[in-house]
This record gives sequence, C-alpha cells and structure tokens, in this order.
Amino acid sequence: MHQIFTTFAMMGLGTVELIIVAGVILLLFGSRLPKVMRSLGQGIVEFKRGVQGIEDDGPTGAGRDDGHR
Repeated sequence: MHQIFTTFAMMGLGTVELIIVAGVILLLFGSRLPKVMRSLGQGIVEFKRGVQGIEDDGPTGAGRDDGHR
C-alpha cells in the first residue's frame, strides 16, 4: 500500500488531492458504482474458476502420454 502512495507522490499528488479526485469520481459515477463493482467481482470469480479448471486438467503438451504417436 505504501508503494501506491509513493507512486502518486512522484506524480505530484498528495493526500488532499487524492481525496478530492476520489470525491469527484464518486459524484460522477456514484450511481453506477455498485453495478461496476458487482461486475468486477463476478469477473474475478470467473477468472478464478477458469484457473482452477486449468489446474484440475493435469499436465498437457509434450509430457503427456495418451497413447497417440
């Protein structure tokens, strides 16, 4: 978390400026924010399921011996 603040500090943004920017974003997108966050959460869950499915499939490629030559 400290690295994020360091990055913003290098761009010349302090704590007060970040709070103002967050407030403006909240005012502009406040009504749509719950829908956006819900979609983001569903996307993360789908990604994790996909990664889990790939891990469950087992080894693939050159190391796999399925009887075909």
